[in-house]
Amino acid sequence: MSWTILLLAGLFEIGWAIGLKYTEGFTRPWPTLGTIAAMAISLSLLGIAMKSLPVGTAYAVWVGVGAVGTAILGIVLLGEPANAGRLLSLGLIVAGIIGLKLASA
Repeated sequence: MSWTILLLAGLFEIGWAIGLKYTEGFTRPWPTLGTIAAMAISLSLLGIAMKSLPVGTAYAVWVGVGAVGTAILGIVLLGEPANAGRLLSLGLIVAGIIGLKLASA
């Protein structure tokens, strides 16, 4: 159950990271509120997951899920480049996340 909560925390991290772009420096109220809510939910879920997962593993997976998801949405939504180097690097992060999960089992 902790891994599911951690994954959900990572998804909310993606939400607030992308949300930051749409706040336009926190000048737009609704995107700002949504971003702040996603931040609070993400951190709360991370804290819950850390009750039973090692802190280093939980934090690394949370950051990794957020980084990969944010980069993918940056490509899809914001037209950021999807070159081989970026995609390979994202694949390495995913491999690291999977490795941490397997090493924690």
